[in-house]
Amino acid sequence: MFFLNPIYQLIYTYYAGRLNHFPLIHLVFISLDKTIFYFLIFVILRIAFLVWRSQKIVWWHEFYLVLLVIYLLLLLCLTVFRQHYFPWEFHPLWHRSFKEINWLPLVETWKLTNGKSLIDFFYNSCGNVVWFLPLGLLLPVLSSRLHSFVRVVGIGLCLSVLIESLQFILNTGVSDIDDVIFNTLGTILGYAIWSIVQRISRKV
Repeated sequence: MFFLNPIYQLIYTYYAGRLNHFPLIHLVFISLDKTIFYFLIFVILRIAFLVWRSQKIVWWHEFYLVLLVIYLLLLLCLTVFRQHYFPWEFHPLWHRSFKEINWLPLVETWKLTNGKSLIDFFYNSCGNVVWFLPLGLLLPVLSSRLHSFVRVVGIGLCLSVLIESLQFILNTGVSDIDDVIFNTLGTILGYAIWSIVQRISRKV
């Protein structure tokens, strides 16, 4: 870690042996650290692009663009690019069988309800919905071309399929059709919130 290592080491010293889910805390820290690193690269490239185009800065647009970029970076770091820091450290596994993918909708998610704890069930369902809610909310805010329900939901669907595909190829997660379903529902919910806010603001 480049940025959060001192904080992580402090937490590791006091809580590594006390918390059962400490690997999850490590994943969050490394993902946040990578998000900061790649966001700084984005900022440099964005400034260079604006200077090169001599483009007038629309600050509200830049603000929401920053939110979207941070969100996407963190999402990808948590779901796909987990083990390593740099892209060239990942090695695709092209020999994996498609049988390792869960193609049956909601079957595996429903099985989680039979466990002792329902945390995994709610995370797999509600968590995946919440994770894609910002996408459906931010896309139509950023561009009038994305005021279309079909376009926004299509982007959410494609992004979810991309994540599941990369998880399969890079062997960094379980590829599951349920994730695609819940992610798409999250995108729809985010778009619905934006749409409701738009209608209310027009009436005020």
